[in-house]
Amino acid sequence: MADTDVLRARFARALEGARGSGGGPDPAPYADDLITRWQEPQRHYHTLAHLTAVLDHVDELAAYADDPDVVRLAAWFHDAVYLPDRSENEERSARLAERALAEAGVPEAKVAEVARLVRLTVTHDPAEDDRDGQVLCDADLAVLASPPSAYAAYTAAVRAEYHFVPGDAFREGRAAVLRRLLALPRLFRTPHGQEHREATARYNIGSELELLTQ
Repeated sequence: MADTDVLRARFARALEGARGSGGGPDPAPYADDLITRWQEPQRHYHTLAHLTAVLDHVDELAAYADDPDVVRLAAWFHDAVYLPDRSENEERSARLAERALAEAGVPEAKVAEVARLVRLTVTHDPAEDDRDGQVLCDADLAVLASPPSAYAAYTAAVRAEYHFVPGDAFREGRAAVLRRLLALPRLFRTPHGQEHREATARYNIGSELELLTQ
């Protein structure tokens, strides 16, 4: 179970870092709104545990980012709107970030960068010079390099989120997602991700894909 007090403090630090000396409103209501969103009942994988894991991975990779606090805010917002039966979750999450962070006192350029990063999680394919995008995408995809039991729990949670999709249709859709990931030249773009996660993630994805297509 995620510690919501710790998460509120982490959000406040990231927000204050992004808005700098200009200050702004109390971070707590913004953190509370996001925490509430991440606890919605339709979520089984995209939960506070996933948010916490992504934030932890961003911290681990912070040295590779140009603006770690902007990446942390993007992590907070990247699945803030999540309805499994809708296809525009990333876009709606990005728009939420644009509204909330502007109101919270984050400079316009950094608000735009957070929103761009959130939209990047549609493809997880950052440009070679997109250091912040590489860190966010690597953090979001880190689950793919989990040990076998954790990877199995992840795939079960994803299936639970799509419980309303018939089995054959789910397998077809999930297989398409996995093939798209395998087609990327690299799943992980930071040196750390390439060294420590790439091979394991490709093995996990390939094994899952084999099971789905048997």
